[in-house]
Amino acid sequence: MNTQKTVQQEAGTVEENALRLEPEKAEQIVEALNRDLADAYVLYHQLHKHHWNVEGAEFLDVHVFLQEVYEDVEAAADDLAERLQALGGVPHANMTTLAENATVEPEDEDVYDIRTSLANDLEMMGDIIESYREHIELTAGLGDHATAQMLREQLETIEEHTHHIEHYLEDDTLVLESATN
Repeated sequence: MNTQKTVQQEAGTVEENALRLEPEKAEQIVEALNRDLADAYVLYHQLHKHHWNVEGAEFLDVHVFLQEVYEDVEAAADDLAERLQALGGVPHANMTTLAENATVEPEDEDVYDIRTSLANDLEMMGDIIESYREHIELTAGLGDHATAQMLREQLETIEEHTHHIEHYLEDDTLVLESATN
């Protein structure tokens, strides 16, 4: 391990940016995006947990679906972090800081039936959707239309996944009642 430590930028600071967004505006956006980043990683880990633990007749379909969702969440988190950096900010990067700055609460370590797990995911995703809508308004209002567009695209993706989870939670099933006895 290198013993020389050179800090290039302190966490929690926002430097001048080449995007010509005023520092006061950039600071507000960096703060909002860091909350979105923290929320994304909480959601990512919860989805991954459910991907590992899903069981039952629909195992494979739900297992594959949850992998697609957590991969999309991870890609969104990467885009958020890169945008934060472009705006002159420092993306949250360690688990403690991410947990402290997340606005969503993960479920505990226990393993639940898949309906409960998906209902927990649906609840968290709904909270994140509301936050995204607020941050789209914030960024557009501050003149950062590129960040607003990025958030809109991410919002569309999470809304689509949320809609699919809602369908998984409907009562209709192809599983015969006799198979559950």
